[in-house]
Amino acid sequence: MGTNQDEKIEKMTFASVFPHYQNKVERKGQSLEDLNLIIQWLTGLNQNQLNDCIGQKLTFKELFEMASIPSSAFNIKGSICGIKVQEISNPLTQKVRFLDKIVDDLAKGKSVEKIISI
Repeated sequence: MGTNQDEKIEKMTFASVFPHYQNKVERKGQSLEDLNLIIQWLTGLNQNQLNDCIGQKLTFKELFEMASIPSSAFNIKGSICGIKVQEISNPLTQKVRFLDKIVDDLAKGKSVEKIISI
């Protein structure tokens, strides 16, 4: 992934992307509660903190600076946009793509328990 893409991701707000995550999972019959659970697992932030991130329009960079990523998150495997998440070299971009990947997994019907037990 190129530097321009990394810079774009760094400046993107979580609030601008969250509705897309929500629409994606709900369109596939999954719940907002499950979406929130997997985001909380990945970031270590509680629901109030996530709501604050959305309300304050924090960037992904700011969100992940606050986050405490579980070590098991680095076991997330798979591709987003044809790029293997485990091979992304930019740490922030990798974390955002981890988030994209687990949202995709949830939308495809993978259980929260299975997603967070990697």
